[in-house]
Amino acid sequence: MSNHALAERHRLAELLAAAGPDAPTLCAGWSTRDLAAHLVVRERRPDAAAGIRVGALAGHTHRVQSGYAERPYEELLRLFRSGPPMLSPFALPGADEAANTVEYFVHAEDVRRAGEEWTPQPVPPGRADALWRRLPLLARMEAGRRSPVRLELARPDGQSLTVGPAGAPVVRITGEPAELVLFVYGRGERAELAVDGPPDAVTALRHVLPLP
Repeated sequence: MSNHALAERHRLAELLAAAGPDAPTLCAGWSTRDLAAHLVVRERRPDAAAGIRVGALAGHTHRVQSGYAERPYEELLRLFRSGPPMLSPFALPGADEAANTVEYFVHAEDVRRAGEEWTPQPVPPGRADALWRRLPLLARMEAGRRSPVRLELARPDGQSLTVGPAGAPVVRITGEPAELVLFVYGRGERAELAVDGPPDAVTALRHVLPLP
């Protein structure tokens, strides 16, 4: 069975190493050092990782992550490459693949596409299908709840899914699964997508989710 999360972990680690600790990322306000610290905290400090999603705990998460960011960059990359420790929730069978395939793909592109000069890279078909299978839930959680329009997310082969408020104007976003994942995570400005819909609806969407 393919382990897409492991492959993306290796790819992300190599991109972080090549970029160095002070390179920009698409994560607002974060350098590559900050991103590396986030990745380590997320799987090694469950007490602090909760603040990534829970606002009331965000202060604790920020303090812990800032402490990790002061460590040598090479140490952060070594910890990330080595994977979750035995007592981490991500060490449970299947947890890494389920929780980190998309996480590491998006963050790898956060590093790779942060500069002005980047070009699309093909995604292995199996990984593209894995991203597509995860897209319906991600789209509802990340984009559907924020979008003022009905979103039709379509692959070039015609497969599609729809999220967003029923009865609202429809905007169709077409792209490869990897590009659609980046869109629903707010990275649409750096994604290769075709956008089609009523101009007012596209404008309204652009106010909440970046588009090319």
